[in-house]
Amino acid sequence: MQAMQRLVSFTIPTSIVIVILLPFISSSQEHEKTYKSHTSSNKHSIHTYNHKLHFEIILHGLLLWASMGFLMPIGILIIRMSNTAQCRRRLKIMFYIHASLQLLSLLLATAGAIMSLKHFENSFNNVHQRMGLTLYGAIWLQAVIGFLRPHRGSRGRSVWFFVHWLMGTAVSILGIINVYTGLHSYHKKTSRSIKFWTMIFTGEISFIAFLYLFQDKWDYILKQGVVLGNEPVQPTTDKEISPPDKQKDSSIESC
Repeated sequence: MQAMQRLVSFTIPTSIVIVILLPFISSSQEHEKTYKSHTSSNKHSIHTYNHKLHFEIILHGLLLWASMGFLMPIGILIIRMSNTAQCRRRLKIMFYIHASLQLLSLLLATAGAIMSLKHFENSFNNVHQRMGLTLYGAIWLQAVIGFLRPHRGSRGRSVWFFVHWLMGTAVSILGIINVYTGLHSYHKKTSRSIKFWTMIFTGEISFIAFLYLFQDKWDYILKQGVVLGNEPVQPTTDKEISPPDKQKDSSIESC
């Protein structure tokens, strides 16, 4: 009987303690589950954010590479090659190719600028961001200058040509430099190697520069070994050389 009383006296307080502590135990377990779920969710969110940011950085770089590092230099090369064109139709085609490439370059650069301002932290405390901001304004100014082209023979044509040529050359050179600074910023941000992409871009720009310097000398090089008929080559005099404008007009008209 006494044993029964001891068991009852021990069981009742124990039951009371368990009933009191049960909500706290349950709440602690639920809190632990919620914390683990929240931590897992944060890790997934951070991983997704980093992956998305990395993709946007690559896309931004590709847009500006295509714009400043390819289309714009190719457009300048095309208009440079038009100086040796001997046909009005060919000259007109090359001009429209130049204008189309520069317009496409402008659109791609604008898309890259919008992406940069929308998704990236732009404190403008480094060379790449400052140069990029300058280029975004300069490329639009160059486009406006191009659309305001005076007619050939007008009074302001020479001034316009000099400004358009100087601005286009400066924008192209700064754009190429900014591609290199962008690659350096990508390496600094992600710690990934950029040697392969630097070599590819350097080879591409070197090839375009070689064509730019070489193309206008090609006809001259070919004519060095040409002798008309069986007569020896006679030195030319000033009277035999017609003005460049007259030669260019006659060659275009003959075509």
